[in-house]
Amino acid sequence: MRRVAAIPLSRRGLSVLVLAVAPTGLSRAAPVRTELGYTQDWFAESFLDLPEDLKEATAAGQRLAVVFEQRGCPYCIEMHTDHLVEPAIEGFVRPRFRFVQLDLHGARRVTDFDGQVMEERQLARKWRVVFTPTIVFFPERLPDPPRPGREIEVARMPGLMKKPEFLGIFSYVAEHGYVDRTSFRSWWDQRGPACGSQLEAAPPVTQSGPAPASGPASTPQSPESCP
Repeated sequence: MRRVAAIPLSRRGLSVLVLAVAPTGLSRAAPVRTELGYTQDWFAESFLDLPEDLKEATAAGQRLAVVFEQRGCPYCIEMHTDHLVEPAIEGFVRPRFRFVQLDLHGARRVTDFDGQVMEERQLARKWRVVFTPTIVFFPERLPDPPRPGREIEVARMPGLMKKPEFLGIFSYVAEHGYVDRTSFRSWWDQRGPACGSQLEAAPPVTQSGPAPASGPASTPQSPESCP
């Protein structure tokens, strides 16, 4: 099964799962159960105008990350209830990234970075999103003239990575590791193995169909110094 899961229509969940205390002094991580799966109580409340979301993220000193999920996706559930509540991961990601959550098969209207308005499922096809969860990362500013998200993205996680690499790709984006056209895989191969062991590699996850772009995980140290 592909790594695929749930998108919220409401921030009012059926239950709140408090699993960890973020090391940054923020309130505790709280994955929220929704009718379609899970969300995080700190994800953005977006009007799905992505150019505006990018401006707001940049103004707040954050990077924009658009995550596609779908109903019944076990890997999306794992991302919300395991990865994003890991104190080292949440403590690094939460203050640095603005998340906009989309449904791979959804019908809500979304404005792409080129100004085109379409349903979530149409945007997913336009951006060639196949697996869930897929997280697409963007630069701080739009090019002139504006272009579609698929043409301006700086990194992409096409399926759930193990925890060390999951944290690593957020570090890669935060540190602008892509600026000299270095791929995340090359960046990680150079920097990941040199780190310590604060994050243990997650156990391997079996799935049918193509695996996400994630090789054997290394064990990074602290998100502030590693990768």
